[in-house]
Amino acid sequence: MLDLTERLSACYTGVIHDVMRAMSLRDFTLPSELRPILPERTLVGPAFTIEGRVAPGADAHETLLAWTGLLSLAPSGSVWVSQPNDRIVAHMGELSAETLKDKGVRGCIADGFVRDVNFLLAIGFQTWCRGFTPRDIVGHWLPAATNVPVKIGDVVITPGDYMIGDRDGLIRIPQSLAQQIAEKAEVAMSTESLVRKAILSGVDPQQAYLRYGKF
Repeated sequence: MLDLTERLSACYTGVIHDVMRAMSLRDFTLPSELRPILPERTLVGPAFTIEGRVAPGADAHETLLAWTGLLSLAPSGSVWVSQPNDRIVAHMGELSAETLKDKGVRGCIADGFVRDVNFLLAIGFQTWCRGFTPRDIVGHWLPAATNVPVKIGDVVITPGDYMIGDRDGLIRIPQSLAQQIAEKAEVAMSTESLVRKAILSGVDPQQAYLRYGKF
């Protein structure tokens, strides 16, 4: 039997969006400015959340000690979801990504910048971000909390909520509804296959919509 991460990995954000819209859910699509470095790959998993703060003049040793401590906390199978509250330095890089990937972390979502992108591509560590910079956190940034709700755009992400991202964008799936949403998405994709088959066999698209209730 497939686990929830595997089931959601077989879905795509368009169908997840439509299911959640039909359930009258709101504020679950992350800002479109966040983009993946590996757009052909779907990223799915429960969120390990990080809230950060800019700390001008922080001790270099303190910042690196705190950062490596974060890496130690990230659980296998999770997605690293960071609200750094910063648009100056990079919040993911080569050694960090190597560490997380080796631990079984599925990828990273950072509402800010990252660096060492060629290395991240080479190791296949899916990373969502707003852009790139070579500047690191040393002497500039510290984590404030982990496993707390974080807000990216209009979306509040609670620890354990499922994240799904593909070439179209990123969606947050509430943990309490993830099973139900996966089931509805699977049904919707089966219906879409029937609509596709009907259209390819010559059925008028409006008639196909009226027949199956989906388009």
